[in-house]
Amino acid sequence: MNAAVRGVVRTADALGVHTLGVEFGYRGLIKDRMRELDARAVSGIIQLGGTILGTARSEEFRTPEGRARAAANLKGRGVDGLVVIGGDGSFHGAQALSDEHGIACVGIPGTIDNDLGGSDFTLGFDTAVNVALEAIDRIRDTASSHERLFFVEVMGRRAGWLALYAGLAGGASAVLVPERPTDIEAVRERVRGSFEMGKTFCIVVVAEGDDAGGAYGIANGVVEGTSLDSRVTVLGHVQRGGPPTMRDRVLGARLGHAAVKALLEGQDQIMVGERSGQIIRTSLETAWTDNDHDAGPLLELIDLLAR
Repeated sequence: MNAAVRGVVRTADALGVHTLGVEFGYRGLIKDRMRELDARAVSGIIQLGGTILGTARSEEFRTPEGRARAAANLKGRGVDGLVVIGGDGSFHGAQALSDEHGIACVGIPGTIDNDLGGSDFTLGFDTAVNVALEAIDRIRDTASSHERLFFVEVMGRRAGWLALYAGLAGGASAVLVPERPTDIEAVRERVRGSFEMGKTFCIVVVAEGDDAGGAYGIANGVVEGTSLDSRVTVLGHVQRGGPPTMRDRVLGARLGHAAVKALLEGQDQIMVGERSGQIIRTSLETAWTDNDHDAGPLLELIDLLAR
């Protein structure tokens, strides 16, 4: 997110546009927590994880009264347009603010789940995948040394993209995601077959939103009635931190620049994203209604290669 903040601020500064940073998201809008940002204020942040502005949920912003206060604060400071970095919840809020109070809003897709339409990848996804992949690589050393079965749980309540990419890149024996019902017996047979073929370890990557109940429950079901020696590792919020990858830094810069250009061209209720290497614009609503990412091909490839 810091790369995107930097991209927004420096693009605006170069074009003579005054920029304010809102602290802690919509909660900050309601509490009028804004500060001036110029090119020097965002110096040295591109390599930092998280966001220098902070982020927080706001139940008050879900109400018409909360949005009215937020809009009054923006208008009181002479703000003409708002760049919102976030996921579908943030974009729902941006659309409501625009509809009710005429604040022009442009969204930048920022979520490690990669579960939004209108962009091949969302900001933060590549970094989170690489954090998970590094953990899987380290676990493989222990798994192979002790001839063990490891279950690694990654984030993803409604979408399994983190698990899919980390599992494919990490050579997992199986990847379990919300997009496909989990067959415990099939997982057991695949793992057992792998060991019988001479593998010295197996790694199963599980998205936290898998329908079988998470890594611990799945591990118990898979090893039941077998002599398999298993361990479970839950990565949790470690995936949300750390220095962003090159891919996320470049994507943040490009999307921040594109968001400012869109606002200056009079755009409203749109999201800037990346498709096939090109920056595109789609409606904010597309983000939560038209997620055309298809997990099927990756699942088929993982099944084929997991031998």
